[in-house]
This record gives sequence, structure tokens and C-alpha cells, in this order.
Amino acid sequence: MASAPQSPSPRPPADLPGFPFLPASGLLAAGPQNGGAETNGEAAPAWLAPAMAANGIGSFDWDLHTDLVDGDDRACLILGIPLDDGTGHRPPPMNSESFLAMLHPDDAPIVRRRVARAVETLGQCGAYYRTVFADGEMHAVRFRGRVLADERGRPSHMVGFVWDATAELHKRVRADHLAVLREERTRFIKEAARALSEATTMNDVARVFTELPLPGIPPDGLILAALENGRIQILRSTGYDPDTAPPPHNHVPLDADHPAALALRTRTPVFISSRPEYQERFPVAWAPVVHSRHSTWAFLPLIASGRPLGVCLVSFTEERSLDAEDRTLLSTLGGMVAQSLARARLHDAEHELAAGLQRVLLPRRVPPLPGFSTAVRYLPAGTGLQIGGDWYDVVPLPGGHVGLVIGDVQGHDVHAAGVMGQLRIALRAYAAEGHPPAAVMARASRFLADLDTGHFATCLYAEVNVDYGAVYAVRAGHLDPLVRRADGSAAVQPVAGGLPLGIDPDSAYPVTRFTLDPGELLLLCTDGLVETRSIDIDEGMERLRRTIAGPHPEGPAALEALADRLEEQAADSHERDDDIALLLLRWEGPAENRPRQLRRRIQQADLAQISEVRGELRDAVRRWGVGDLADTVELLTSELITNALVHTDRDALLTARLYREGGPAGPARLRVEVDDESDLWPRRRTPGEQASSGRGLMLVEALSDAWGVDPRGSGKRMWFELIHRQPTAGAAPEPKPEAAPEPQP
Repeated sequence: MASAPQSPSPRPPADLPGFPFLPASGLLAAGPQNGGAETNGEAAPAWLAPAMAANGIGSFDWDLHTDLVDGDDRACLILGIPLDDGTGHRPPPMNSESFLAMLHPDDAPIVRRRVARAVETLGQCGAYYRTVFADGEMHAVRFRGRVLADERGRPSHMVGFVWDATAELHKRVRADHLAVLREERTRFIKEAARALSEATTMNDVARVFTELPLPGIPPDGLILAALENGRIQILRSTGYDPDTAPPPHNHVPLDADHPAALALRTRTPVFISSRPEYQERFPVAWAPVVHSRHSTWAFLPLIASGRPLGVCLVSFTEERSLDAEDRTLLSTLGGMVAQSLARARLHDAEHELAAGLQRVLLPRRVPPLPGFSTAVRYLPAGTGLQIGGDWYDVVPLPGGHVGLVIGDVQGHDVHAAGVMGQLRIALRAYAAEGHPPAAVMARASRFLADLDTGHFATCLYAEVNVDYGAVYAVRAGHLDPLVRRADGSAAVQPVAGGLPLGIDPDSAYPVTRFTLDPGELLLLCTDGLVETRSIDIDEGMERLRRTIAGPHPEGPAALEALADRLEEQAADSHERDDDIALLLLRWEGPAENRPRQLRRRIQQADLAQISEVRGELRDAVRRWGVGDLADTVELLTSELITNALVHTDRDALLTARLYREGGPAGPARLRVEVDDESDLWPRRRTPGEQASSGRGLMLVEALSDAWGVDPRGSGKRMWFELIHRQPTAGAAPEPKPEAAPEPQP
């Protein structure tokens, strides 16, 4: 084909007849077949036509003056122009707008610009564009053309070639699809790795795996099974109806003729592309699968550190041949699941060990306590072995009293838990022996120091009297308790404190006494409940105070609900890194079906306890409804206790009881007993006017309604009784009972 002459003026004149492309007009129209028409007087070579035919190339000649294209049959077929309009003739010429309407909207402007530029410069142009045929199918075309000038140097014709590029379009579409798919799979691998790394338990791993959306090969069924005791047992599955079509790959022995067992034995994936293949390769395992709706399977062994852990199963309802990229993706996923499952199995084993040890060290249950409602909670730290040194305990004491313990051994590891277990048992034993709170704490401190573990512990011990709600509390470096009063108000109850246990074996622990009214609540906790990385103890205590304040329902269920609420609030905190022990106690009031009683042991070396006991006794008789006896009972009790401590050089045990004679409306009899371990009996003396002692028994005889001394197996019991009568109008006073005979040594 002859080359076009150079034009002295590349821009054509504006009055060129039929010129379509400045800026828009017709591009081509169907005309009579040219085949091998002469151009500029030069004949096309004879071999050109067969060469073009062999390569599927069509030619065209566009007359720029008439806006018509003279193209061969191949060009028309490639461009999607029909050769027959249905009457045996070619269709009429196609104008530019009609042709451009056939192109993809994104490609039409490109073709227009390139052709216009070639016409303006009398140069060449090429373009790739997509076109939609009459049947709606998308095709792609490439053309190459050159603009030729006439004798006056103006653009006259564009001649060139066109060929079908639909195969190239498919390759490009597939390449784009593969690029998108690879990007999706890369993103999927990252997200799956993140999700599996955050899974801590085997159930978490199973949940994450069965919820993964595999890009490009969305599965219809997913199963995660673990190898347990030589059998492959399903942990979780999706895509199976447990009622109508349960997973058929459960409880498979490792030596079975089954694809899951084969994958584990050989440690290589097993891919099955069709149901006939499954039946042919595994005839024994085919029977449970025959009713399954799945047709393609991938069994992926889970191997970590050379140990088989289980199998992942990915299945599809339609038959499909998994290509190399699909199998690589599935194998990679199996490796990630195996590593995550190995970590989760180790975590579950450690957690079970820690939970079992913690269950042994903490009380299995809180014993029922008449007159009290209790609720306890333990929440391990969010990291590590989930075991620590926090503990609680509820100790039933003689006389219906109850001892409450809350403590925290330094650290939250196995060593701290072991120290905690020893300290809890020791402190419980000291309390159950009947030692007063200060002695219980001092003995526990010396015990921990003697263990020489290098640990110290904070602790709070409180003894609560069931009859009148008095609380005797000692604190060793621990948090103060909180009290919610009957009116709904709540406040921190200050308790005098001493050093943490184990630091100074000779440290003393002062006792703080306060009282509860019926229905009031006492809360003891460790610092993990109120302190986090961003909240200090003071702020945490205030938040806890606000939480428990206000009116609350009564009853054990309401107390458990409050404990659940406090536990949930603590568990929701992402900044918590310490264990939590919590103990709630509500005093319901004295029991109506038992004698009201006060028991207290007074140590001979601690005469200051006498003052405490007097205050206790005044509170007791006031709560028992015989408050007008308080002065008398306080005076006489002081005499008996002092007599026992001073003259016997032994400890004394005080017991005060109130009885009703003849029913609730009858007179009340208050009996006070002081036991000691001395066989030396008291003697009544007649002191002189200037004597400073010796009047104790005289006062007891004069002020009590009855008194006496009873021998015991070891020691003796001194007692007196006071009768409280309800005043009755017009009734004469009852005669005073005769005094007991004077005791003899």
C-alpha cells in the first residue's frame, strides 16, 4: 500500500465537503467490498489478500469526503456490521453516531480523539475498543489506519486494517479478575491470621474457622475436628443440618479408610473433586456421605510441631476442580489453623489446671449461716495462668458468730496461689479456735513470716455477731470495707490498720468496732475490683460506693444479683490486670427461734477487752429489748470478768443469753455466765470502809435476781440472772427470788 504524500498544510480547510471529525461526524459506513482496491494508483500485492485472510485481518478504506468506508467482509464481521440486511443486500451506510453507539461508553471518546488527531496531522492512529454486537455479546477490536492526502494536500482517505481482539479482552478480564482475587486472598490471609491469633480457646478457634469467608471459592460446608484419643471428633461445623443431615465425618478412627484419617496419617491434604471419585477412592467411607448434598471436598491435616492435631474439612455442593492457587490457599489456611489450635489446646490445658488448683484452694461453697445472707466471687486476672493470691473465706464461729476474711497475697502466679492456700487454712484455724480478731491477725502474720516465702499479704478479718450485728474488724494493709445502710446510703467504713502480714511478726493489729442494723450490707473486696491502670483506688472506691448505694431488693437472690453485677463490671474492663475477690454479707437480724446470745473470750493479758465487752453487752441488751437492764448488767459483768482474770490468772469466756418465760409476752430472763479454768472458788468478804476491793460478790448478790457458781470439768462457771418484767398497771411487784447460797471454796 502506497504511503501518503506529505501535506504542506497539515490542518485541512474547514470547507472540506463531508469531513466528519472536526469535532464529530461519521466514522464509517458499509460499502461495496473492496477486497484489494488500488490506492493512489498502486496495486496491492497478490499475496496480501491470502495473508490477511489467514490471520483474520480485514481492511477498510474510509472516504473522508463522503464519510463512507469501503471495507471487506472480514472487516464488517469483525466490526459487528451484518453483511445482509435480510433482503440479500448490504444494509445502508452507517453514520458515525450509530457506530459510536455500538462502542463501550468508556472507549468511544478515545476512538474519537485519536482519529481526529490523525486527520488533523495527516498521520497514523491505532485504537483498542470494545463493542457490543446485536446479540448483546461483548467483543474487542483493534484497528490501525493512515490518513492519505489528495493532490491539494488535504486529507482524503484513511486506509487500514482491523482485527478481532476479543481473546485479548478475555485475557485482560481474567487477568483483572485474578489480580482482584489475589488481592482479596492476600487480605483474607491477613485477616484470618489476625482472627486466629486472637482466638484463645479451642472453641474460639473452631468458631473463627467456621465463620471464615474463603474468597473465590466460597464453601458450602466447613468442619473443624480435633484428634482426641485416636479418633477425629468434630468441634464445630457449618453447612450441615444436625437434625436431617449431621456431619458424616465424626468419631473417625485414625486407622480408618477415610479421607480425614488418610490426611492425618500422610500429613498431606486430600482433595476429592466429585462424588464418583469419593466412592471409588474410599468405598468404606462412602456410605455415610451418599445422602450428603456436597460434591467436592478438601481434607486439610492440622499439623503443629510435627504432631497431628486434627482436620479441617472444606466442602462444596457443586463439582469443581480446585486449581493450584485454590489448593495453596487452603493449605495455607490449614497451617494457620493448626498453629492456632496448638496454642489454644495448651491454653485450655493450663486454664483447666489453674482453675482446678484455684477451686481446691478457695472454699467450695459458703456454709449456710442463720441470720446472714452471703455472696462471694473470684475473678482471675485477664492474662497469665488465671490463678493468683486473692482469696475469701467465711468461717462459722461458736455462738452463731461468723468470721469474714478477704486477702491478697503478692503476685498472681502458682507460687502466690500456694502461699495463699496455706495462709487461708492457717487463718481459718485460728479463727475457728475462738481467738479474738487481733490475735487471729497477729498469729497469721507470724505464720506467714515463718514460712519464709518472700511474699507478704494484705488481709481484712471481721467477726460479726449474729444476735446484735456488732462487727469487730482488723486490717493488715488491706482496703477498708464498705457498708450499705438500711436507708440506701453507702460509705467506706474506716478500720484501724496494721502492717501487711508477714512483714513484722510482732506487729499489733488494733480492733475497730461498728454495728449493722438488720438488712444492712457489708462488702469486702481486693484492690483488683477498684484499681486499674487508669483508675486509682480512691476513684475506684467511690465508683464502687455509688454502685452498691440505693434501695435494693431483699433476699439471697438479690445479693447474688448484686455480686453478678459487680463481677460483670469488672470483667468488662480491658485495663484490669489483677485478680478480684469479692465477699458480700447482709445481716438479716437475730433469729427468732433461738435464744439471743453473746459469747466473747477475754484474754487474761488484755484487760482492755473488758471495756469492749461492756460496750458489746450494752448494745446487746438494747437490741434485745431490755435496755433498762444495761447499767446493772454492765456493772455485774465487769465484776465477774475482773474477778476471773485477776484472781485466776487465766482467760475467761463470757456468755450472755436472753430467755422468754411463758411465751413472747412473758418476762425476760437475762443470764450472764463467766467461765474460767481455775478450781479456786470466789469468797465473799466484808471489806472495810477504806478498802478498794472486795465488794464484787456483794454487788452481785444485792443487784441480781439470782446468782451462783457451778463446777465444770476443768474450772468453774460464775453466773447471775436478771429478770425483766413488762410493767402492768395496778400490779404489785413480784418478790425478789432468793439469792443463791454463798459459794464455798
